[in-house]
Amino acid sequence: MPYLRMTLPELIARFDCESKCRAYLEKLRWPDGPVCPKCGKKETARVSGRESVLRCVGCQAQFTVTAGTVFNDSHLPLSKWLLATFLMCESKKGISALQLQRMLAIGGYKTAWYLCHRIRSAMLETHKELLKGIVEIDETYVGGKARRFRPYSEKQVVIGIRVRGGDLRLIRAQEATSQAIRDILKEHLSEDVDVLITDESVIYPFAFDGKQKAIHKTIRHKEGYVTGDVHTNTVESAFSLLKRGIMGTWHRMSVKHLPAYLDEMVFRFNRRKSTTLFQDTMRHMVTAPVLTFEKLTKEKAA
Repeated sequence: MPYLRMTLPELIARFDCESKCRAYLEKLRWPDGPVCPKCGKKETARVSGRESVLRCVGCQAQFTVTAGTVFNDSHLPLSKWLLATFLMCESKKGISALQLQRMLAIGGYKTAWYLCHRIRSAMLETHKELLKGIVEIDETYVGGKARRFRPYSEKQVVIGIRVRGGDLRLIRAQEATSQAIRDILKEHLSEDVDVLITDESVIYPFAFDGKQKAIHKTIRHKEGYVTGDVHTNTVESAFSLLKRGIMGTWHRMSVKHLPAYLDEMVFRFNRRKSTTLFQDTMRHMVTAPVLTFEKLTKEKAA
């Protein structure tokens, strides 16, 4: 039976005014009724003449549903927020800030770019389940310029881990070494993995412990890409989708923000068959912390 998700016309019809958008966010953030973010009490009332503002009966603090979330201090209408989120959710290879700016008539590119990153910051798995089953592991290189004698010197390493028929992880690594792989596997793999499949790269045997070596299978690409059930085509298909997003949609991204784009791709990919992708994203957005422009653009310390 095919899965059905909300369509764009349905979204526009359902959230055709700010009050409906705000009511939807309040239901997501406070399923059992508004809660004061300052004192935690549930006794609240609407401020007369300002229906979007709530006042705590106890501490008298005034607040809105967007306070302390990624929506914080935004001057964009909530309807545009919902449309932008929907488009990011339903665009298989992502959508660029410039395209959102054109489609939603957003004032400037910087505003659209900031909007995308705030939505992207909520597309983060806070409780990641450890991966188990048949697991494929591979590495790829993105960005930078290939040099004649140093083809990967300016490129960024992305490690891909994907359960056969299940979830995906894309992790940026400082370098493609056995130690880097080992650290990543400790964080993402369960002890209940049935099979570990990699290509013939020499970094993997040294990255595995004794138990992992016993269940390790290798596909030698010089001899072919599939040997029975042994292949890395599943994780490589995810790499292909990522690279099409980088080259065809985003075009350019900084090294600093690469992990955020990887998180977006993984969040959307792991929910590609879910009927609640948009709702899941919105629920994350009303619970995710504030992302200020200063924090987003601040240079990382050396």
